[in-house]
Amino acid sequence: MSKTFRMHADFEQKFKRKGKDRRLKTAVLIILIPLMFSSCVAKKKLTREQERIMGFSEQLADCQAQSNDLKGQNKDLSNTILQLETQLSNEKNNAALQEKQLEYFRNTNTNLLDRLADLSVVSKSGAESIKKSLEALNGQNMYIRDLTSSIRQRDSINLALVMNLKRSLADVDDEDITIEVKKGVVYISISDKMLFKSGSAVISANADAVLGKIARVLNDHKDLEILVEGHTDNVPISTDCMVDNWDLSVKRATSVVRALQTKHGIAPDRMTAGGRSEYIPKETNTTPEGRRANRRTEIIILPELDQFFQLLEPSADIEN
Repeated sequence: MSKTFRMHADFEQKFKRKGKDRRLKTAVLIILIPLMFSSCVAKKKLTREQERIMGFSEQLADCQAQSNDLKGQNKDLSNTILQLETQLSNEKNNAALQEKQLEYFRNTNTNLLDRLADLSVVSKSGAESIKKSLEALNGQNMYIRDLTSSIRQRDSINLALVMNLKRSLADVDDEDITIEVKKGVVYISISDKMLFKSGSAVISANADAVLGKIARVLNDHKDLEILVEGHTDNVPISTDCMVDNWDLSVKRATSVVRALQTKHGIAPDRMTAGGRSEYIPKETNTTPEGRRANRRTEIIILPELDQFFQLLEPSADIEN
């Protein structure tokens, strides 16, 4: 009986202790749960605040970029304003100058009107003199128009000659032959390397073929005259056949003229042969290249000089 009672008492005590433990745990949970919730809430607030700070930082960066952009626009506007102020100042100066010019023209017009009033009565002899002066002016204008037309015609002929010659000589090396317009006439410059042997005035076979191509073009313009000039370098020459560079340049020019006449049918009365010796060099004679360029024969195509000189002479009506 007593043993049973003790067992019952022990059980009752354990039950009481378990009850106390459950109440203690419950109390602890009641205290911890708010703390846990408050901790979660604080962490969420912190996250939101951090997000707000990041948003403010981005807005600040945008504001700074906008500020820099506005500063650049302000600088551009300042430059534009400065340019406009300068332009306005220039326009004011131009307006002042135009006003002065206008005032000058007004005064000039007034003076002319005054003089016209003084000359309102013109004598018969004065009117006749004015008429002759006007006729002379008209004659001079006609002369100038004719001269201008002739010069244009000459330039057109020169252009056609250059194009035809270059087309005909397209297979010839540019170092051996050049074609250009100088002083209003066409120059064909042929190197002595192509035309002659050193110190000789005998034309080579290859050069004769080139002269034939030139002659075909010249025969299409029979109203043009031809001047052939021989040129040398400044190296002295003295042989049994050549006295000096004068002699060499003249004989080379004569050989070219003779070949154009006898082999290629150019009328002799159209041609003139002349030697220029060493005295009109194209390049310096102090280098081998320069001396090589100076040794040349030039075929110069001229207008018919008699007609050209007649055109340059004013008529008697114009002189009077």
